[in-house]
Amino acid sequence: MSSKINGQVSPHSCSHLLQFRRRNGPDSFRALQDCLRVKPPGGRASIRRDPAEVPCCQACGESGSNRLYACVTCAAVSCHAPQLTSHAAAHAQSMSPGHEIAVDVDRAELFCCECRDQVYDQGFDAAFVLAQNTATTTTGSTLMQYSAEPGNLRKRRRVDYRHWSPDSRECVTMTNLSTPLYDSTNSSDVPWGLRGLNNLGNTCFMNSVLQALLHTPLLRNYFLSDRHNRYHCQQKNVANNDGKNGRLCLACDVDAMFSAVFSGDRTPYSPAKFLYSWWQHAANLASYEQQDAHEFFISMLHRIHEKEEKDQGKPHSQGSGDCCIAHRVFSGILRSDVMCMACGFTSTTYDPCIDFPLDLEPNRGGSAKSSSTKSHNSCNVEAERISLNKDCSISTLKGCLERFTRPERLGSDQKFFCQKCQVRQECLKQMSIRKLPLVSCFHIKRFEHSSIRKMSRKVDGHLQFPFSLDMAPYLSSSILRSRFGHRIFPFDGDEQDAPNDLSSEFELFAVVTHTGRLDAGHYVTYLRFSNQWYKCDDAWITQVSENIVRAAQGYMMFYVQKMLCYRASEK
Repeated sequence: MSSKINGQVSPHSCSHLLQFRRRNGPDSFRALQDCLRVKPPGGRASIRRDPAEVPCCQACGESGSNRLYACVTCAAVSCHAPQLTSHAAAHAQSMSPGHEIAVDVDRAELFCCECRDQVYDQGFDAAFVLAQNTATTTTGSTLMQYSAEPGNLRKRRRVDYRHWSPDSRECVTMTNLSTPLYDSTNSSDVPWGLRGLNNLGNTCFMNSVLQALLHTPLLRNYFLSDRHNRYHCQQKNVANNDGKNGRLCLACDVDAMFSAVFSGDRTPYSPAKFLYSWWQHAANLASYEQQDAHEFFISMLHRIHEKEEKDQGKPHSQGSGDCCIAHRVFSGILRSDVMCMACGFTSTTYDPCIDFPLDLEPNRGGSAKSSSTKSHNSCNVEAERISLNKDCSISTLKGCLERFTRPERLGSDQKFFCQKCQVRQECLKQMSIRKLPLVSCFHIKRFEHSSIRKMSRKVDGHLQFPFSLDMAPYLSSSILRSRFGHRIFPFDGDEQDAPNDLSSEFELFAVVTHTGRLDAGHYVTYLRFSNQWYKCDDAWITQVSENIVRAAQGYMMFYVQKMLCYRASEK
């Protein structure tokens, strides 16, 4: 049974819990105040009478396989196995009334031995969250009585996906007014739309990113469905500038590039007009020198965003869904929690992001050397193989994400001003992902710049990246749940209602790699079509195996969500 509070489903209170509270008054759980233990700073709370105690069931001695619960009244520890023998329930039945409520010794969550189910008490949960913050710096914690009120939880309407089938009239319309996208008699094994890009002079950085963007499913569908009509945009641009051509629109050149790439022409395409237009927007990068592919990616998305924001005459918030196509596809929201190590006060901020910058795991793959021989006319497996130093361990993308979301104790030179203490204090910082983008771009920091040594170097370390990735462990809801357990309203704001209603499962579809030195390297993109990979090396397109892609020195990885859900329009 459940009820709704501000649109959220909240379980009804257990009758045994209500009787327990009436019998013991407002200080029902004060006996637990000295038993709260927190392992690492910011970790999950547990119940232990002694820090070194290893709890076990007093009836059977079990301490591992089943969940253990401590009676709140007498502190007796008993085990419980769903659908099997429950010594916790037997203990409650053998004792006088008042022993029905227990607490999970590993999760610090309430359990009714009579109902054999987890129960919730808002005051208990909120008090434990506050006590847990205090327990990060003190040995004994005072369990504060706190009445948690649900925050301003937003409501969202959801609609189920419904398959659309055209009727007879719509079939006739599509047949008469549609132009085939490709020739079905084409015997080429290269997927449609896969076209080489000519190098215009050290522009491999641009070509590699453009190949990934041209085959990003959501961007491709947007431009090929005429959502940005370059002819209409140019007429509007002239009208707004009194008959004079204004500043070139980067999105118009992207639209022209999509039309050319998916036109069916297999000859390499020269994105000269796009390059010139980009130079007009990024004058500091206007040269034929080698540039950074990630810097170009950020610059391009920002220029598309600025153009649409100017046209609509109002600023847009990244990650809100009401933004330009670039940010609707790539923009997510990061959550940053900074917790005072003196009083437990936590300051939370939210920042938009269009990629996830990740450091390679320390002391892993630092001495790995890579070599790649450029082949234009054929795919030579031996030439593409990257040799790795067997003496060094390998970094993984999941390990980099775990490091990115791991709590970090800031040094004494990075103290922050605590609003509660009113002084600067040492703190614990933790990053997490509040909202996932539709397409996640992971940028591996391979270029290091030292202001002390006044030098730059490239980090030649191999990185293992999966073809399928589950981002659920790195979401704010998962990380906060690992700290606070399954509370009803333990979080500030509306984290339980955060816009992560889309799938957390992602599929890899593009990898941008960099080989060579910092000042004289080369960018190449690997694209995935169904289960086949293709190497895009400027104007040359070759088919490669999965092993070559896995051995490549990944610099930017692009993942798209496996499943997209549909929401009703807010308008």
